[in-house]
Amino acid sequence: MLDLSKYDIHVEDIRRNLSPATLYQEAILLEKGTAIANSGALIAYSGTKTGRSPTDKRVVRHKDSEDDIWWGPVNIDIDDNIFKVNRERAIDFLNTCEHLYVVDQYAGWDPQYQAKVRVICTRPYHALFMTTMLITPTREQLESFGEPDFVIFNAGKFPANRHTSRMTSKTSVDVSLHPGEMVILGTEYAGEMKKGVFTMMNYFMPKQNVLSMHCSATADRTSGNSSVLFGLSGTGKTTLSADPKRLLIGDDEHCWTDDGIFNIEGGCYAKAIDLTPESEPDIFQALRFGAVLENVVYDKFDHSVDFSDVSITQNTRGAYPIEFISNAKIPCVAGHPDDVIFLTCDAFGVMPPVSRLSPEQAMYHFISGYTAKVAGTEMGVDEPQATFSPCFGGPFLMWHPGKYAELLAKKIEQNNASVWLVNTGWSGGGYGVGSRMKLDFTRSIMDAIHSGKLNNAPTEKDAIFGFDVVTQCPDVPDELMIPRGTWSDPEAYDSAAKKLAGLFVENFKSYAHGVNERVLAAGPKA
Repeated sequence: MLDLSKYDIHVEDIRRNLSPATLYQEAILLEKGTAIANSGALIAYSGTKTGRSPTDKRVVRHKDSEDDIWWGPVNIDIDDNIFKVNRERAIDFLNTCEHLYVVDQYAGWDPQYQAKVRVICTRPYHALFMTTMLITPTREQLESFGEPDFVIFNAGKFPANRHTSRMTSKTSVDVSLHPGEMVILGTEYAGEMKKGVFTMMNYFMPKQNVLSMHCSATADRTSGNSSVLFGLSGTGKTTLSADPKRLLIGDDEHCWTDDGIFNIEGGCYAKAIDLTPESEPDIFQALRFGAVLENVVYDKFDHSVDFSDVSITQNTRGAYPIEFISNAKIPCVAGHPDDVIFLTCDAFGVMPPVSRLSPEQAMYHFISGYTAKVAGTEMGVDEPQATFSPCFGGPFLMWHPGKYAELLAKKIEQNNASVWLVNTGWSGGGYGVGSRMKLDFTRSIMDAIHSGKLNNAPTEKDAIFGFDVVTQCPDVPDELMIPRGTWSDPEAYDSAAKKLAGLFVENFKSYAHGVNERVLAAGPKA
């Protein structure tokens, strides 16, 4: 019997590392609304919160780390006393439960950097989710698991006290790096736990000269060398990493060490909106027994899931073990990346299909993390809007973005990796005028990058952005490679390019104090 008294938890019935089959059984028996899809996946519901609550995240200001943390709207500080108040509130709630679930798992496939994570929760759905998303120890490893590096107290069924200092709602997600603990109140969205682990890794990995990355990764089937793909939502990161010609290392969270890369997670957490076997065959077949489907609508007669129904939320999700993907590489480790790829969906129609970046430009565009929203996707959006997220994962950063960019530049230089900016967005004009790049053309660009065919391809320097635009790529029409030439009105292109460059420059002002002059000079000339 696992003793949790060290946490002041005195519940006698502790259910540790139950099998997926047992967690299925308990979810059906104990959780109202839970069901089993006709594919075999467990259907669960997260209640009122169907996504993360980033404005409710708090980080304890501690003398051992306060000089490291990038304080501000991403990392809002609280003192240790406030954390203890919320922790005690969570533990008081956990002590009222007849039984609790404990999941002891690993984060990170590389044993040298592996972190031991303990999740204490009340819902079998949450236990199954984290069993799926992290790396399950063997029976022998579990017996010698010892003290965890990071503990998550998930009391999400119970609200935070809004009158507690620095609380802004009934939801509170608090992280204390010393010791490694996370307290969840007022939200049952499972993704908070997953991103809590990533946040912790985002602090401790850079202290060991390891770059933590919000990216997908694939590897060559023969050499084992890898490539990493950064990109915000809608840029094609998941689609392009699902390449049957390559091995999948992971779809979301990785680290780059002196030996290569490794996946932090043991599972994948994919968007399920409009999922079909034709659009995403690998993901569709992976949502079977052992997987979790969140907040989806299903037919009560045959339990078929309607992935187009977003009446609960547009953020429907599926979590499944990575080994459910047929071309996954287990263990999820690979050699150093030959290629670092930044994906952007540029709705202004300005960015070229593919450009090569210098190390300084790589740092600039990595810190910028650019893509664009298009008209009609949100209320009030009637023209393309630039979106920037530092390091393509702003909500999860702990250090200043410049810290991660410096590590990236160092890894690129040490391993002679090529850096590419690939536009999966519009050509021939912005949204509403031009057309989106065909997926087949983008796949051809990716193939040419991975095969090395673009390494010596002819280039032309962009007058505003300064990067080297690739002018020829196999199986992509030459006339598409230079954006200005695809516009019927070249002067309109010039105007749009200057506008976008200005948005880059304005956004980067927030990070200028944390980078050197060479990186500042690598930005566009507005």
